[in-house]
Amino acid sequence: MLFNFFKIILNDAGPTVMLPIIILVIGLIFGVKAGKAFRSGLLVGIGFAGIKLVINLMSSNLGPAAQAMVKNFGIKLDALDVGWGAIAAVTWSSPIIPILIFAILLTNIVMLVLKKTNTLDVDIWNYHHMAIVGIMTYFVTKNVILGIAAAVTMAIITFKMSDWSEHLVKDYFGLPGVSLPTMSALSSLVIAVPLNWLLDRIPGLNKINFSVKDAKKYLGLFGEPMIMGLILGGVIGALAKYDLAKVLNVAVNMAAVMVLIPKMTSLFMEGLMPISEAAKKFTKAKFKGRKFLIGLDAAVVVGNPEVITTSLIVIPLTIALAVILPGNRVLPFADLAVVPFRVAMVVALTEGNLLKNIIIGLACTGAILLAGSNTAPVLTELAKSSGIDLTMAAGALISSFAATSLTVSFIVYKVFTGNLIVTLPVFFAAFIGIWIYFENVKKKQVKNGEVEETV
Repeated sequence: MLFNFFKIILNDAGPTVMLPIIILVIGLIFGVKAGKAFRSGLLVGIGFAGIKLVINLMSSNLGPAAQAMVKNFGIKLDALDVGWGAIAAVTWSSPIIPILIFAILLTNIVMLVLKKTNTLDVDIWNYHHMAIVGIMTYFVTKNVILGIAAAVTMAIITFKMSDWSEHLVKDYFGLPGVSLPTMSALSSLVIAVPLNWLLDRIPGLNKINFSVKDAKKYLGLFGEPMIMGLILGGVIGALAKYDLAKVLNVAVNMAAVMVLIPKMTSLFMEGLMPISEAAKKFTKAKFKGRKFLIGLDAAVVVGNPEVITTSLIVIPLTIALAVILPGNRVLPFADLAVVPFRVAMVVALTEGNLLKNIIIGLACTGAILLAGSNTAPVLTELAKSSGIDLTMAAGALISSFAATSLTVSFIVYKVFTGNLIVTLPVFFAAFIGIWIYFENVKKKQVKNGEVEETV
């Protein structure tokens, strides 16, 4: 019954309606007065709706322009990127989705009770990033238990990565008390963290630190985020071989995105702050030494000027990479517009270093292309079995920049569909080692006063 209610809200009204309801309930639990909690929930919903509108503005302009670039370059690959929306539809139409959603929700609750996570994930819509791994595992193995285990494993990894990256969300994006349990954004950190460490140790390269803020300082008017959006949008429109009117339209809309999303984010934060403050008081009184993080959709950070600038550069380079990357079969298409989600945490990790963002961003999209190529045959068969319309693929295989193309999702999928006697012990040994390492890092930071204690 409860699942059916959530499904109706998510499918018919979407997360824009679900989020205010959840924020209202959380506010009441944390002792916020009903009127104030209602206002906070509504403001958060309005802010999120505004963010979605601006992202849709970006997608509706950037997506077709990027797709036109693909056609202009004459790229011929046999696995079409049909977009995350199509993959989400496959996920929510699976017969085992109610079990997986309940299992993910229960995992979050148990981990909170056992103090193994601080993230209270209210981003229920994006549960599909965790669930699709379980669904594909079940489709291949025909084993429901393995499917559930794969989805639960994804949930545990998601919540822990959200905890470990919380300082990036707070320090770089200015969102205290918030984590981002959105695997489409978190997954890039698996490649970004070691690659960033390596780049910091390459002589010469480690001295280069140029950001959008530096551009504003040294380039004057041309360094303004809206002007950079105008220029980069115009370049993409030109590469798409649009006429002058269309080029200008893309350029102005990209400039608008650079200006509008930060304003929408501030509205979002206005609604969230009373809940955040109440949560701090509540946990201080009821749970000594604990601080809960509200897990939100990564959409709240993709409007950062450095994120958008990095994305506008990485998108055409990803198209070129698809042509030359050995082993790639994926034709970048529908999901080019969501590249900002894939690079958002990279930007926070590098503190806006534009050169690093581009290098690491391309490494992340390259990994997505290869994983997408590997899993395209299974994903295509799964979509067909779900009754999803694949006419846009014109008989080709399908893929996306989501699902098991994401690095973490791909690893977990391979573990649960491989030789379990080998893959499971190796994977869990590695994950436990990583868990211990990052928990020790967090404790040292707390001891040195570098971060606020959260465990």
